[in-house]
Amino acid sequence: MAAWVYILKCRDGSYYTGCTTNLEQRIAQHKAGTFSGYTSTRLPLECVWCGEFQSIHDAIDYERKLKRWSRAKKEAVINGDWDSLPVLARNRQYHAPPQ
Repeated sequence: MAAWVYILKCRDGSYYTGCTTNLEQRIAQHKAGTFSGYTSTRLPLECVWCGEFQSIHDAIDYERKLKRWSRAKKEAVINGDWDSLPVLARNRQYHAPPQ
């Protein structure tokens, strides 16, 4: 059964990442504020990216990966800029706290 991973842009400019087996229904639920949680307090929402996967297990794996990514990497996915992902991963620098 096919499944989707999606990224929503919230009113405050933040991104929400989720996965589902019924994309149209799930996006409608988010937009209606059906479930209390992150997106229900940040309406209106816009679906800015979705990707189809062979199984819900593959979708869940990719969703978990995306949730850990930086905003810049998520925006590269949204823009279809796949070539910049390795560069963004390499450019992630550790900044020591001020002393």
